[in-house]
Amino acid sequence: MLEGTRSEFSSRVRTLLDDLDAASGEAIGAAAALLLASVEADGIVHVAGAGHSLAMVFETFYRAGGLAAVRPIWDPGVFPLDHAVRSTRVERRAGVGRAVVEAAAPAPPDVAVVFSTSGRNPYPVEVAAECAARGVPVIAVTSARAAEGAAARTATTLADHAAIVLDTRVPPGDVVHPAAAPRTAAASTILAAYAWSRVLAALDDLAAAGGVELPRWTSANVPGGDEVNIALLERYRHRIPELTGDA
Repeated sequence: MLEGTRSEFSSRVRTLLDDLDAASGEAIGAAAALLLASVEADGIVHVAGAGHSLAMVFETFYRAGGLAAVRPIWDPGVFPLDHAVRSTRVERRAGVGRAVVEAAAPAPPDVAVVFSTSGRNPYPVEVAAECAARGVPVIAVTSARAAEGAAARTATTLADHAAIVLDTRVPPGDVVHPAAAPRTAAASTILAAYAWSRVLAALDDLAAAGGVELPRWTSANVPGGDEVNIALLERYRHRIPELTGDA
């Protein structure tokens, strides 16, 4: 029975990954090109999400192999680990996302990446809308299927304000098991992390082809990692205050 469960769940996730590749293959390349242009122009990549989408903000920031030019922008109220119910309320409250962007003050040649599976709550929509209004292109990592099945809490969706949309293909409600009546095993983090890693891989290929050296973090657990990271910290600490706790 356990073997059947593993096979069913694994098959479902692999199908969703294939769906993501088919739906967002070209968009992944476009996102990589946009990020490369920003990094070459010494821009910052502002990354946002709320609730469990903050897991993806963590994944992009100060991560081995990740871009050092990433800045997380967020309101403490959307962090669920010290007050889960509050995080839901704050994500739905008008004005919070706009204030976060105003505080970070992104401007060209910066880029914004906003993670939200449903893309229907005010917080991610406002972050994207405000960034776009400032001339900062937005990469939305979201699910069209989840957006269609979610409660409409804003007049627009995250995708409406994005220059590039990476459709993760997450089903409404997020859960995928059992297949006949899903009630557990949320897939959004798996799919969003895969999409972001694909973007990083495509970015690496583009940079290598163009002879561009990307500012990338190295694991602190390998020889020489600390030395590489110290140089990057010095380069970005004044523009990404979250790196050193000066925010």
